[in-house]
Amino acid sequence: MSSMIEIRELTKRYGRVAAVQDVTFDAAPGRVTGLLGLNGSGKTTTLRILLGLSRASGGAALINGKSYRDLKDPQGTIGAVLEQGLSHPGLTGRGHLMSQALLCGAGRARVNTLLAYVGLAGAATTRTGDYSLGMRQRLAVATALLGEPAVLVLDEPANGLDPAGMAWLRELLREHAQAGGTVLISSHLLSELEQLIDDVVIISQGRVRLQTSLTDLADSQVHRLRVRGGDPELLCQAFERAGAEVSENGRSLLVAGLSPEDAGDIALRIQVPIYELVSETPKLEEIFLNLAGSR
Repeated sequence: MSSMIEIRELTKRYGRVAAVQDVTFDAAPGRVTGLLGLNGSGKTTTLRILLGLSRASGGAALINGKSYRDLKDPQGTIGAVLEQGLSHPGLTGRGHLMSQALLCGAGRARVNTLLAYVGLAGAATTRTGDYSLGMRQRLAVATALLGEPAVLVLDEPANGLDPAGMAWLRELLREHAQAGGTVLISSHLLSELEQLIDDVVIISQGRVRLQTSLTDLADSQVHRLRVRGGDPELLCQAFERAGAEVSENGRSLLVAGLSPEDAGDIALRIQVPIYELVSETPKLEEIFLNLAGSR
């Protein structure tokens, strides 16, 4: 399936400093792509160039094969949430959406539908200056959806959302992708992102370090065991004789290179009781931190 978002050798320089350099990745229809990066890694710069808010020094950022400024119907093609969804504090939620609806030709019925959809129908006549951060995020998502775009780009959309709001956001984005839409989302809430995304792009110091599907990423990781037993030293020696790599983690051993069955058989053979035996795969957060160079 062809990609709706194509980033090709994208570079942005400020004098001699490269905020992003040779960044290349795709986001495809029917998929939720997560763009991960520490603060200052270049992910927001990349999104701003994609949305026509900043000019690239080199390369291209394309939406359905075109730059943002060349789109005939930008609001109907791509919706975005950046900078926590800015709105005039004196406008009501409905007033904000109505003003934005004028830009994309959406009517009052669409505004009312979206207010209900994002859970703000009861706060439609409240000034946005009195909204909580989570409410402003919901309003920002509604604004992005006004033109019924096929592509959604969201920069840290989960900020300020409570657990119910997080569940709502996951369902909304998953539904959009399942309907054939394209979603590109950046977030530092990696535990939440892991439950949502299909593909992952990790960017660090302005360069892409990894692009792959979440399934392939999990399959590529070394599975290990966490073992807690009655004699850790004896267990460690026995596991290493069997060819495993063993490290200590508090009172437990982290063991790579053995199956749970092998570890259990070894412990039985040397007559050491096992209190805990858990198979682990590195979480997205751990993989991210290793690749981003924060460890």
